[in-house]
This record gives sequence, C-alpha cells and structure tokens, in this order.
Amino acid sequence: MSSPTATRAAWAAADPYATALRTGRGPLFLRRADGWLLPLEVERWCAGADAVDRAVLDRCEGAVLDVGCGPGRLVAELAARGRTVLGVDVSEAAVDHTVGLGGQALRRSVFEPLPGEGRWDTVLLMDGNIGIGGEPSALLQRVAALLRPGGLLIAETVPGHVDERARVQVVDTIGAPEDTGARFPWARLGTAALLRYARRAGWRPVAQWDAGGRCFAALRSRQASSSAEPPKSTALISSQRVRKPSGDRFVADR
Repeated sequence: MSSPTATRAAWAAADPYATALRTGRGPLFLRRADGWLLPLEVERWCAGADAVDRAVLDRCEGAVLDVGCGPGRLVAELAARGRTVLGVDVSEAAVDHTVGLGGQALRRSVFEPLPGEGRWDTVLLMDGNIGIGGEPSALLQRVAALLRPGGLLIAETVPGHVDERARVQVVDTIGAPEDTGARFPWARLGTAALLRYARRAGWRPVAQWDAGGRCFAALRSRQASSSAEPPKSTALISSQRVRKPSGDRFVADR
C-alpha cells in the first residue's frame, strides 16, 4: 500500500477534482488502470444534505468526525443542528468549500495526527470513503483509534458483493490521457465485505440498511477493557489551534 502522504499528495493534486468542487458539477470519474470508470456524484456532494443523508445523520451520536468530508454538506448540516463536528479532507478545495458553508474543516489525511484522537463519538465514512488508502483493514484500525471505546462508525458501502482494490486516478473526461493525474490506491466494498473485515478487527455490527439506492452499515468499536475517561465533546475541536483566515471564516489550523 502506498504511504498516506503519497495518497494525500496524489488526490490533492488532482486538479479535475478541485475544479469540479469549485464549480459544483462534473463530469468526474475515478479511472482504473484497465480503463474502467467510476462516475463521481459531484452535483449531489455539492448540494445540501438530502433526505437519505439526513436520516444517516439522525443516527450520529455526540461529537462527529466526517472523514473525507468533500465539499462539506454533512458537516454543514450537523453544524446547523448545533452538533460538534469536524470535517477532514486532503483537498484544499474541499476544505475551503466546507468552511464557506459555515463548517469546521481541516486539510489532512485521516492517517495523520488529528484533534481529539480516541474521543470522537461518531466517525462518518460516506460517499465511498471506506476506500480511502486502498486497504480497508488499515482504515478500520485507524478509525478505531479515533473513536472513544464503543464509539460508532457509519460507513456507506457499494451495492452488491464487492471487495475490490485498485490504483485509480481522477479524470474529468472519458478519453483523458493516461498520464493525467497521479494514481493512488482505492478500495470498493459492499456491506458483506465490510462486515467481514470489521468482525476480524473486533468491531460489532449494529445496523445495515439501504435508502435511495445507497447502502450503509453502522458498527461499534471495541469497548475499553477498563474504565476510560469520558469524552469531552466540546474540547475535541478546540484541542486544535484555530486561526482566522481572510474574511470572517474560521478553520482549524493546518
């Protein structure tokens, strides 16, 4: 598996992705080395949270970390509900968009140090972000370290029986040249595959459901073997220095 730093650099350097987020529209694809294309739902990501999203967010507990927050629709919705929430994404365009919606966001890989490690109540891996890093077992281990003992992971999965690893690149046209953008590792998992990896790592499945043609699973991390300090939700984001950029927008210091 490529290093998290290399993955971050490859995705962040994918100009078609930044352009799509800034304009709010595609087309945009992940392309495998064999030419297969996965369409990315830029318009939905850049719109407000829809009914399916809101139903997912209703399940969130306490302070929420949205991993791979993209343009920030879920962070903005949770913030509007008065929840403690932080988005993290490797894309500067994604972070800027999230902050512009009034959410807090940090430009960083999930595999890099993050505020509130071990104290988040809920982690979100939506919009296919269970694929981050290309190795689901490593991502599940990392998420467990971010959550409080017994914390909640809500992940969006792929319909059907899918368990795939590939190196991909972001392209904005079907016929884009092969040398367009760096390749990085990615994974696609159906719910059954996710549950297999999760059970091996000690996660406890608590729910799975389909809505609007999308699939989801909720899992709980291991409980601590001894009493743990209760999470301090209000301190999770303030543990990261905050700066005030140009204008009146606040964002966790990168």
